[in-house]
Parts: sequence; structure tokens; C-alpha cells
Amino acid sequence: MPEKTTIHSFSVFYEQNAIDGIRYLRDDLDFNEARVFFDQAKAKGFAQFEDDEDRQYTLFYRDGVYTLTRR
Repeated sequence: MPEKTTIHSFSVFYEQNAIDGIRYLRDDLDFNEARVFFDQAKAKGFAQFEDDEDRQYTLFYRDGVYTLTRR
């Protein structure tokens, strides 16, 4: 079952296997750095990124909801 958290004022749903991506967006990036991914997801429907350990994630946006998944 998806969990929900807030990252820099954005509500994000995620599965437990994407927790490192949540930590990366929340703890390693400042607001302006993370906002790039949220803006791209909102504009294009998704944004792909890697964390510092080369784990790959996709941030989706649909119907006002952000969802983070691990690829």
C-alpha cells in the first residue's frame, strides 16, 4: 500500500522500495533543486532522476497527485 509524505511542500505517494528516492529529494536537495523535478513531472507527466548511489527513480504527476517509483 502506498505511503504519503510531504517534500518541500509537495505531497508525494510512494512504495517502500522508493524510500531512498524520497530521502534524496527531501534531505539531499534544497527546494529549488527538487522543484525542477516536480515542475518537469507536472509539465510532462513524469521526471526521471538518479540519486547519489545511481538508483533510478521516476516521479509521476497525474490528476494533481505526485507518485515516486523506483525503476
